[in-house]
Amino acid sequence: MSTLKLGLPKGSLQDSTIALFAKAGYKILVRSRSYRPEIDDPEIECLMFRAQEIARYVERGILDVGLTGEDWILENQADVVEVDDLEYSKATSKPYRWVLAVPEESDIRTIQDLAGKRIATELVQATKQYLEGHGVSAEVEYSWGATEIKAPLLVDAIVEGTETGTSLRANGLRVVDVVAESTAKLIASHDAWADTWRRKKIEVLAMLLKGALQAYAKVGLKMNVPRTKLDGVSGQIPALHAPTISSQMDSEWVAIEVVIDEHAVRELIPKLRLAGAEGIVEYPLNKVIY
Repeated sequence: MSTLKLGLPKGSLQDSTIALFAKAGYKILVRSRSYRPEIDDPEIECLMFRAQEIARYVERGILDVGLTGEDWILENQADVVEVDDLEYSKATSKPYRWVLAVPEESDIRTIQDLAGKRIATELVQATKQYLEGHGVSAEVEYSWGATEIKAPLLVDAIVEGTETGTSLRANGLRVVDVVAESTAKLIASHDAWADTWRRKKIEVLAMLLKGALQAYAKVGLKMNVPRTKLDGVSGQIPALHAPTISSQMDSEWVAIEVVIDEHAVRELIPKLRLAGAEGIVEYPLNKVIY
């Protein structure tokens, strides 16, 4: 039987990745100290690595497909097929940012002020490319962790990943510029993408994951509406969300069903009720496939 080797990120993205797969219909079980998670698809074999390594292993063909950040594809300069963007993270749906930060009291205000300075970061190669792109010569050293506390004690500036900026502010750091933005990506090796069976399997996986991701911000609404009030109720539903209208056994009534942005529901439901809708039901969605 053919098997697709899938790389899952261990660490900060682990829980959100497993939750996304669950929403897409794949149950993944991670046992303590195991780097081979179990998945309820006999045609997929899971391996778990740090997100920093996955692009490199996909490029080499050790993995057929994997999930990692755009930042680590850039850092590894990995030659892979970028199948799809999956904008999810450990805390928010916003892109993960790698920022150049300095102590609040630092006299560094612009990129050019970094000339001759020392910078600590995990994202060494990407930071060097960033500096070269701005014509700035500075020393970039690898940071093994606790990067926020190294400036100004050990270095002049840091390049650190952040979603909310809370940790940077807590450590008295000020953002000078954004070095790179990153979202999660589903990537494949060129050999896997060229293989008919593996490519089809990857495309199905991408479709289901994307559908699950698109469902996070949406809900379903269904309601009963008297035919005499159909126009008034339909007029309350945003134009981009065309409803499905079905006849009922009672010819004087119809059923309406629509998928809509969750943030709009709080304002919409009272309007629908006033317009004549009854039996309004809101329900969560697992996948929305366009």
